[in-house]
Amino acid sequence: MVASTWQWDSAFMLATFGWKAAIVVLVNATACAFVLRRHVIPAVSNAADSGPDAAVPRTVLAVHLALLAGVVLMAHHTVAFLGLFLMFLGFTQAYERYQSPLILKEALLVAFFLAGLVVLGGLQSWWLQPIVSTLKPLALFVGSLGLTAITDNAALTYLGSQIAGISSESKYLLVAGAVAGGGLTVIANAPNPAGVALLRRGFADESIGAGGLLLGASGPTLVAAAAFLFL
Repeated sequence: MVASTWQWDSAFMLATFGWKAAIVVLVNATACAFVLRRHVIPAVSNAADSGPDAAVPRTVLAVHLALLAGVVLMAHHTVAFLGLFLMFLGFTQAYERYQSPLILKEALLVAFFLAGLVVLGGLQSWWLQPIVSTLKPLALFVGSLGLTAITDNAALTYLGSQIAGISSESKYLLVAGAVAGGGLTVIANAPNPAGVALLRRGFADESIGAGGLLLGASGPTLVAAAAFLFL
């Protein structure tokens, strides 16, 4: 969302955000696995006892990995990307036995949201410029982190990239706040609805409460915020 506007390449992202995010993921994943071990260990044991008939052939796994790598490499080449995507759809349909149902509805909702953001986001600088320009960097971080609870973090970063004359510190803290708070609610991050679709069967009535999600995400969010602020 900000790469082309602010000239942030992959090397910059790795050196500025990537290693900090890796530490956050390691700490939070370890803590969550320990706290939820009563649920995780039986699930792993059941998967191990499901027998060889449930195993997915290695060729199917190899095709999935190859297509995933191709999509990442061709993300900025529309024709090649669409070709790989159509190949993936055809493969999952042809070998349905080894595929989980595709969550296309949630993916399309995310796609339409991001498309609307790109089309309409550039028209919002008239009211964003005077607001953001008056905020100190730390206030921008706190505001960005809090706003991800009620809006998508991609929207925040994209709208932030429309602000002219923003300082380097403000750029960093705006994106850091959006990344740290991207899991506070289902709508806080574009992939979250897909995650809900995958995990909802493990909850009562197949529903995830907004309050419980906010409470459960508060700890990992604080860890992420501390890492981006102090590391």
